[in-house]
Amino acid sequence: MRASARHIVRELGFMQKGLAGTDLSPSAVHTIVELGYGTVNTASHLGTLLHLEKSSVSRLVQKLEKDGLISTEPDPADKRSRILSLTDDGRVLLRDVERFGRRQLRSALSALSQDDVAQIGTGLSLFAKSLNAQDHPVKTVLPQIEVREGYCTGVIASVAHLHATYYAQHYDFGAVFERKVATEMSEFMGRIGNPKNTTFSAYLGDELVGSLSLDSEDLGEGVSHLRWFIVSPRSQGAGIGNLLLGKATAFVDDGGFDRTHLWTFRGLDAARHLYEKHGFALAHETSGEQWGTRVFEQEFVRHCTA
Repeated sequence: MRASARHIVRELGFMQKGLAGTDLSPSAVHTIVELGYGTVNTASHLGTLLHLEKSSVSRLVQKLEKDGLISTEPDPADKRSRILSLTDDGRVLLRDVERFGRRQLRSALSALSQDDVAQIGTGLSLFAKSLNAQDHPVKTVLPQIEVREGYCTGVIASVAHLHATYYAQHYDFGAVFERKVATEMSEFMGRIGNPKNTTFSAYLGDELVGSLSLDSEDLGEGVSHLRWFIVSPRSQGAGIGNLLLGKATAFVDDGGFDRTHLWTFRGLDAARHLYEKHGFALAHETSGEQWGTRVFEQEFVRHCTA
């Protein structure tokens, strides 16, 4: 296993500058990817995740900011900390890195059967989780978040805005997607009086920084539909998504639902990690364009644990 790990590291280019077709160091490419996935959003979180000293992280952040790939701003919850986020150029680079990585994997796996590929994926996932359990996991400090349940003034507009801006920037979704979110959530809020329906929204002061809804009426008796899950890019990596999904799973378990479904699409790795952490499993995947852009749509299902 150690020999294989060393071989993988060499073949994927981690021993040299210029990882994934860029002119950046491996730690810089890692930073772009993790910020893009929402895994981290502060320098301290980044240092813990990448196992880098504070001085190394500071130099790394300064270089990426000077190159115009990331931006920093004061953390409203901690004046000693700064929030990191990708600039437009950083998001372009992230897409280039993603395309490079996909080509690299497709080339390596093209001669293998689907069963072999599935075994590799499962094995690597288990190995990574095992390593993480032995190591020091990232400790995120949740800011002073207030979770409000049900309709709140402006929640429809705020959730639609977060969805529209994030998915337009990262996945080129457009008016069809924004209109779908706003229209369907507006219709759902007309049914929020049903005690089997609810919305959990996370607020930092008066700013909505995350939200999800649970619809009990559109998929049949005993089935809950988790919808419109979003965390503000500025607040990703702070544990807000995990907090909201914890609220959601407790709600459906206490409510006696048989199962909960959600729809997403391939490539949202940070969100998928959270879904699986809370008991969801991939049930179906197909190419589609219900959101206005062709993607590999994924259906996840979680069975009630009560």
